[in-house]
Amino acid sequence: MTVSWFNDFYKQIADSPLSHWLEVLPAQIAQWQKDQLHGDFNKWVKLLGKLPETHPSTVNLVDKVAFGTSEEISEYQQKQITGLLKQFMPWRKGPFHIHGIHLDTEWRSDWKWDRVVPHIHSLKDRTVLDVGCGSGYHMWRMLGQEAKLVVGADPSQLFLIQFQSMKHFHPNSQIHLLPIGVEQLPKLRAFDTVFSMGVLYHRKSPIEFLQQLKDQLRPGGELILETLVVEGDETTVLMAGERYAQMRNVWYLPSTAALSVWMTRLGFKNIKVVDVGKTTLQEQRRTEWMPSQSLEDFLDPEDTGKTIEGYPAPLRAVIVANV
Repeated sequence: MTVSWFNDFYKQIADSPLSHWLEVLPAQIAQWQKDQLHGDFNKWVKLLGKLPETHPSTVNLVDKVAFGTSEEISEYQQKQITGLLKQFMPWRKGPFHIHGIHLDTEWRSDWKWDRVVPHIHSLKDRTVLDVGCGSGYHMWRMLGQEAKLVVGADPSQLFLIQFQSMKHFHPNSQIHLLPIGVEQLPKLRAFDTVFSMGVLYHRKSPIEFLQQLKDQLRPGGELILETLVVEGDETTVLMAGERYAQMRNVWYLPSTAALSVWMTRLGFKNIKVVDVGKTTLQEQRRTEWMPSQSLEDFLDPEDTGKTIEGYPAPLRAVIVANV
């Protein structure tokens, strides 16, 4: 069934600096697969198998994620692909373009990428890890920057299926999503670049999480961290109550100054805050591919500078650092 998705990766890293990962990874993946016996996963796998074989003449990963043109498939195939991909909603991170089909996702993740990419070391020929990668949108953009190998880690069933549905149209051997959490990653210390975008505030122990990211990097490697922050000095950290912008799983929102202190204490070097900006209603919104509530429903209707709970509205920062 899904074993082949990972066997290729095992072979690929066997003679690489990541080879010692094979001591634990196959057993972790096997356990994950056993845990998927109930729920929607097996149904989704069967739906994946119904996607028609196509042969995209063009692949664009440089300024978007686009596979093929509308002229390469029939009207029936277009409806077939659209109908199958809609079985994997909600689509949160994107957008994707498949033979002219526009997956208009909740997030304009391309805007985030455009803010990040000018500030990072070239990814050409680098081995890259994306922790909490979601459906893998940014991984494809990393591949478009000529990375040698792009690995994503995210334990969500749905995100794995969404990623594999895109890989169906471009089965590239340099990009892989592994359904594991950061706590399952051994201290690999082998990646040239590690990304973590939109994860830190979901972790109960942010310091431990930052250390886990650091443990994946080779000496001199680069971390790109994108997260929610609040305004304030190096002592400012907001811990929300039961919810923040309707999300239950939000824990700590530091100021960029406080976050820099945390990272300095952990031994990160060359820490730079390269971008800070508010999330707009154009960047995160309800769409045909994510029709449930979105950012406009999570903000105070009388004052969009605040969440519905009265906290500061989402402010996101990008921090770049080395080990």
